[in-house]
Amino acid sequence: MKKIFYLLGIGSLLATTPALAQTPSVYKPQEPLAHTYSIVARDPATGEMAVAVQSHWFSVGTSVSWGEAGVGVVATQSFTNKSFGPRGLALMKQGKSAQETLKILLSDDEGREVRQVAILDAKGNVATHTGNKCIKYAGHITGKQFSVQANMMLSDQVWPAMARAFEQNAHLPLAERVLAAMDAAEAQGGDIRGKQSAALIVVSGKKSDQPWQERLIDLRVDDNPVPLKELRRLLTVQRAYQHMNNGDLAVEKNDMALAMKEYSAAEALQPDNLEMQYWHGVTLANTGKVDEAVKILAPVFKADKNWLILTERLPEVGLLTVSPADYKKILNAK
Repeated sequence: MKKIFYLLGIGSLLATTPALAQTPSVYKPQEPLAHTYSIVARDPATGEMAVAVQSHWFSVGTSVSWGEAGVGVVATQSFTNKSFGPRGLALMKQGKSAQETLKILLSDDEGREVRQVAILDAKGNVATHTGNKCIKYAGHITGKQFSVQANMMLSDQVWPAMARAFEQNAHLPLAERVLAAMDAAEAQGGDIRGKQSAALIVVSGKKSDQPWQERLIDLRVDDNPVPLKELRRLLTVQRAYQHMNNGDLAVEKNDMALAMKEYSAAEALQPDNLEMQYWHGVTLANTGKVDEAVKILAPVFKADKNWLILTERLPEVGLLTVSPADYKKILNAK
């Protein structure tokens, strides 16, 4: 079955492209045809590094985008050599620059002319390669601490539009900035086949003793008619939940003023999220603002009675610290 899929996937391409048919051993079933556009970039102020990608290919984020805090990011696409991701990161971790890493990766790759790869290291150095047999329109532009690259595009204006958008949105956080570049690509027609999946990774500029904190954003849209729109929605959700996490930490430190600020910021991003409304109400109650809490909690309880059941369980673990009278008022919220 895998062999049949492989033949169906590139057989017509080989038949109509003699230059490719001369070296069929280059194209392997395990190398996804992730023709796409992507960006690798670094924020010089924070050191954060990002890679974003969109393609008419299922789950493109599992093939193209790679990143490690304090090391760098990689986008490997076209006739994708997935090994370029982990191998590229390993080489940069050894101290190789982006350019040195790219040179090593391509040196023994028989399929280098059908590859497209971009590498950015933790110092902001960028190296990009577009093989001369990548399907047009294909090309790349490298700028200050970023690179945009694309292949099998509807027009040759895709990657120039990406570069302009990235440079013009320097005021935005890195994640939103790279998404602006992605939107610009789509506005120029993007992938000639259409759109299906997208991914966004942002990693810290430095290693730490808490590696679980180093991948700041890791979002994938594997199959969606409007993947960039969905990716942006997910980023908004993540931003909201980060405010929620900050609020929870503030509660742990008994900094209720900060907790209220963070919960309010989360609600502003996700106004229809019942959980965010709920914890905002609980925090109000714990700070003595029970009447305000009731106004928030009543519609939450009405929308889903399970939040009322959860409220009954909070006092025993110290998450609802109100008087018996106020506790009764909260449970009777209407």
